[in-house]
This record gives sequence, C-alpha cells and structure tokens, in this order.
Amino acid sequence: MLFAELIKHRQSVRAYADRPVEREKLEQLIEAVRLAPSASNSQPWRLIMVTDPALKDQVARATYSALVSFNKFVPQAPALAVLVIERPRAVTQIGAWLKNRDFPLIDIGIAASHFCLQAAELGLGTCMLGWFDETAIKRLLHIPAAKRIGLLISVGYAAPDDPLRPKHRKSAEAMSSRDRY
Repeated sequence: MLFAELIKHRQSVRAYADRPVEREKLEQLIEAVRLAPSASNSQPWRLIMVTDPALKDQVARATYSALVSFNKFVPQAPALAVLVIERPRAVTQIGAWLKNRDFPLIDIGIAASHFCLQAAELGLGTCMLGWFDETAIKRLLHIPAAKRIGLLISVGYAAPDDPLRPKHRKSAEAMSSRDRY
C-alpha cells in the first residue's frame, strides 16, 4: 500500500473481530517500534505486548471505569501494546533540559505512529489510548513504580461492520502556512 493510501486508511478502531493476531504480525509491529527514530537515538521506551487473554482482559478493564466509559471497547481487542517511557541518554536529557522539551514523549509518539501505520499495512486496526489506570496496569505488568506509561494501543482485526469512516480534518489552509505563522 502506498503511504498516501495508508494514512487515509488508518483510523482508530473501536470494534474488533473475535480473531487473534498472528505472532508474525505482532513481531512486525515490534520491529516497527524498534526501528522508530528518537532524539539522540535514545529509544526511550519499552514495548510490552499483552496477548495472554486473562492478563489482557485485566489490563483492558483498567482503561475505563463506571464514570469514564469511552474505552469499554478495549476488551474486544486481542492484543494490547503498552509503551513505557524509559530514561533517555544523558545527552538527550541535557538537551531536553536546555530546550525545555520532553523528548521521550515526542519519541514515543513517533514509535506509536510507526506501530499504528505498520498495523494498518498488515490489515490490523489500532486505537491509541491515553486514558487508563496507570497504577493498576503497572501492578499487573510488574512495571517499576518509578516508570511512567506513555500510552496503550489496542490492536486486532477490525470488526466486519466497522467500515472506513470519512476523515473530518481541518483544511490545509487552516492548519498550515508558509514562511510565517
């Protein structure tokens, strides 16, 4: 698939088919994250692929509550990716402090984008999740207390009745300019 087609095809999937993701495809997703660029090549992430059904369901339930229910679709996904923020190289930390930039957050955003675009090329659907019970997930996955989870990504085959939706985006003129703000 050409990149221009891929970015039009990729969407946040919130309805998954009852079908596991093949191990080979999960390995390709891991490789896409491994090859993602990062500031000073720090690669400040650890990717945890959660595929054990019982554990995956527990992690999925930690993405919503009685008050916040918009992630109730997550248990349908056969796999979850958890991106944990790791300490970047010293040079990146110094640069981040000098420039007041959070390079690891930028870097995991790039890694997550690689993951989601690779998934789309493989015929898989994804949804990036920023709302979750971090304490519960850290306990379930034995993530050290000092670490932060950047985001989760649900992944699986989209349900057959989940068609490609039209993209409602700002016009190019509204979101870009040339030579000045």
